[in-house]
Amino acid sequence: WYTNMLIGIDLLWVRPKIVGGTEAVARNLITGFGMYDDINEYILFVGRDVAETFYYFEKYRNMRVFPCETDSMKRTQRIAWENLNLDSLARRMNVDLMFVPVYSKPDSLSVEKGGIPYVTLIHDLQALHFPEYFSLPKILFAKKSWKKACKESAVVVTGSDFCVKDISDRYPIVKEKIVKIYDPVIVSENPLESTVNGFEDCENKYDIKKGRYFFTVSSLLPHKNLDTLIKVMKEISENHPELSDFKLIVSGVGGKKDEFQKKVDEAGVSDIVIDTGFVGEDERDLLYTNCNLFLFPSTFEGFGIPPIEAMIKGARVVTTRCACIEEITQNKATYVDDPKDVNEWIEKIKEAQEKKKEKHDFIDYSISVITEEYMEVFNLATNKN
Repeated sequence: WYTNMLIGIDLLWVRPKIVGGTEAVARNLITGFGMYDDINEYILFVGRDVAETFYYFEKYRNMRVFPCETDSMKRTQRIAWENLNLDSLARRMNVDLMFVPVYSKPDSLSVEKGGIPYVTLIHDLQALHFPEYFSLPKILFAKKSWKKACKESAVVVTGSDFCVKDISDRYPIVKEKIVKIYDPVIVSENPLESTVNGFEDCENKYDIKKGRYFFTVSSLLPHKNLDTLIKVMKEISENHPELSDFKLIVSGVGGKKDEFQKKVDEAGVSDIVIDTGFVGEDERDLLYTNCNLFLFPSTFEGFGIPPIEAMIKGARVVTTRCACIEEITQNKATYVDDPKDVNEWIEKIKEAQEKKKEKHDFIDYSISVITEEYMEVFNLATNKN
């Protein structure tokens, strides 16, 4: 039996359209709580400067947005305010449980002293695996935050078996309280997809043709391995005439855009590798639906939503076996064994092109299933204390 609770969600870290996948996961989770949790009530603690991007959640009867006296876009100020004030604010508002859908759990009064139990979602330990492209202050902040979350949270959630092992190996204190819950994946029906001319705007904007381009959704960080796709496109343009009219469309946020474009220019493929930057869901879905293949070359993921979205939309996917990717894609994609091997990528691209396009179901990632699993964790976290 579930207990009726008032659950606070810390969203002060959200900088809309900047933090990428972590924001998408948080918003998907809140949507699930709004639609499928008919027991608990929620307060969304948000920065006053971005509050307007959250008010639409108040259409759910169990949701209330609370703008805090800090600005999410001012990171240093926000972190200080969050650690000094959020926990005491939540206690004054009689919150029963705090959920932090990102690794940086704020300072809090311990449960033993009458404090609120916390559930923290750690997506991955990226900065430990790739310290070379994080600043020292960011690495130190991440390490401190992960250790604190593992030590102080009643339950730690992560999104794959790979991450359960990775986090438990690095922070053994968490082994008895870490739980795997997959990230929710929401793919809406896009009315433009069913119209004859729905794709025209994308065709004109990027000078592409339906079925004659590859697509990827990715940040521009090094572990996403876009360098290899640049080399793949160069090799295709020079030595594979049957694919020479294909373009690569790259959509996403994060990373060093100038460095990526420089590499594209140096490879001489600026006419066939197009960085769109951030795109809205409707445009993204059209690009999923009409691509020849969705390419996901990442070498490290805590979960990896884009290939799932692509397969739900019916795209054929070529990806790697790295980290959790094979687990998450459930062996429904085409896989390269060496993520850096240009010739293998081209071989697998041609192999995937022979497959029939079909829409895949991923019930394990539906928001109804994920919501139920979180409700169990929330109940567990409060009953533990």
